[in-house]
Amino acid sequence: MLAAKRMAGPEIYAVHPWVLGNLGKGARHQLLSDDERARLSKIASIVRFKKGEEIYRDGDEADAAFNIISGVVATHRKEGDGDNVASFLYPGDLFGLSEEGCYVNTARAATPVVAYKMPLLAVRRMLDSNADLDVDVIIKLCEELREAQRHAMLLAQKKAITRLVMFLDLQEHLKTSRGESAPELYLPMDRSNIAAYLGLTPAALSRAFRTMITDGIIAFRDRRHLRILDRDAFNRLADNLSENG
Repeated sequence: MLAAKRMAGPEIYAVHPWVLGNLGKGARHQLLSDDERARLSKIASIVRFKKGEEIYRDGDEADAAFNIISGVVATHRKEGDGDNVASFLYPGDLFGLSEEGCYVNTARAATPVVAYKMPLLAVRRMLDSNADLDVDVIIKLCEELREAQRHAMLLAQKKAITRLVMFLDLQEHLKTSRGESAPELYLPMDRSNIAAYLGLTPAALSRAFRTMITDGIIAFRDRRHLRILDRDAFNRLADNLSENG
C-alpha cells in the first residue's frame, strides 16, 4: 500500500474555498493535480516516526517540509513554562513550513506516523516555477489560519466542558469532511495531548468527560472510541458557547 502511495506522490487536502453550491461543501478536496503529485514524489522520501518522537524543534534550521500519509502529528509551542499543543495534523496535512529559515514550532508524533519528507529548497524551486502549486499551498495555509482562529476561540472559553464540546465538534467535522460515515468518533491522540490542546490539566479533562458521560451525552466503547448519545444536548452545548463559556 505504501509503495502505491509512494508512486502516486504527496496528497494535500483542504476545504476548498471555491466549491460552488452545496455539492462538496465542507468536504476536504485534493488540491494537487496528478502532475503536481508526480513532481513532488520525485523530491520526496518516506519517513517514519514512533509515537512521541520529535520530528523537529522550534528554532531548528528548517530543511524539510512534511506531508502526512498516516497517523497524527501534534505541533507544540512554548508559553511561559508550559508546552502547549497548538494543533493536531492528520493525513493530507502539510507541515514544517518555516519563517526566516527556522521552524516556528515543535512537531511530535502523537501516534505512529508515516510521512513524505520534502527538502525545502526543492519545494521552493517548484513553487517558483509552478503558479498553480503556489496557489494550492496558499489555500492550505489559509485553512491552517482558520484552524488557529478556532483554537484561539476554544481557549477563550472558561468552562472545561465547553472546550471539550468544541474539540469533539471539531473532530466530528473532520470525520465528515473526510467522507467517513461511522457512527463513532475516533480519538487517536492521548488524553494528555488533548488536555494540552484544550489548555486543561488532565484531571480537568477527565472531569469534563465524566460529566458528559454521567449526563448521558456521550458514551465510550473504549478509550479511543466514543459515540454521541444525546445529540440535542450536545448541539445545545456546541451552539451556545458564549453562554456556557
